[in-house]
Amino acid sequence: MQITDTIADLLTRIRNANSAKHDSVEIPASNLKKAICQILVDEGYIKNFTVIEDGKQGVIKVNLKYLEGKTPVITGLRRVSKPGLRIYSNAEDMPKVMKGLGVAIISTSKGVMTDRQARKEHVGGEVLAYIW
Repeated sequence: MQITDTIADLLTRIRNANSAKHDSVEIPASNLKKAICQILVDEGYIKNFTVIEDGKQGVIKVNLKYLEGKTPVITGLRRVSKPGLRIYSNAEDMPKVMKGLGVAIISTSKGVMTDRQARKEHVGGEVLAYIW
């Protein structure tokens, strides 16, 4: 099955696994998805992720993080820039998610980073997703 928007697929799988209160979720691997998962680990939204090599594309196994009572740490995920409508932002107009409580994932010329890192390094790029 051909997936057109792989980042939306990643976010949807995490959102669905969070809603169903699963411990982990498996996602087809790519370098961009690994970078997004690394940001999620660094920001504290997921426990960790491992890349399982299967001889083909590989699989990313994401271990989800919950608060006490199985309350998900991730309350919202939203894809911003879609294949049909790309959304770009410069360093000055970088979006703030939930007035700074959430994280915007930005794809820049210096790699995939959060909105805070992009503002600090003064680079703009494509706004991939919002997470809060």
